[in-house]
Amino acid sequence: MILSGCVQRRLTIASNPPGAVVKVDDVEIGRTPVSTGFTYYGTRKIQLAKAGYETLTVLQPVPAPWYQWPGIDFVSEHFAPGKIHDNRLFNYDLEPAQIVPTDQLLQRAEELRRQSDIPATAAPSVEPLPSPATPEIPTPQPVPGSRFPL
Repeated sequence: MILSGCVQRRLTIASNPPGAVVKVDDVEIGRTPVSTGFTYYGTRKIQLAKAGYETLTVLQPVPAPWYQWPGIDFVSEHFAPGKIHDNRLFNYDLEPAQIVPTDQLLQRAEELRRQSDIPATAAPSVEPLPSPATPEIPTPQPVPGSRFPL
């Protein structure tokens, strides 16, 4: 007698502090702690965002367990007695957002502006493009026999 089995894969993401919005592979799945099912193993792009904290983006490897290796996976998917549960838990610590004082932010902006200024002598000469000709629009003429004058 052959029993039919299957593998149930689940990814759970938690954060400290909880309540961060989670995206897995650019798809929002909810707020931490949150779980979602998955089909394929490999590297996942996990993004956590919460007000007052730095947004965290991680390329998280999710390696296949030995019973999902090619060849063995056919047996574990179809002939294992009962269900196999593959639950993965990833926990991330969020860093508080760095609040930059306004005067420092403005100072950095001014420095960037100064660095991007190109001296007038070093700029290549560019001739202005000729202005496009304005097409002449014909004046509408009354249609003979029309009841409506223009």
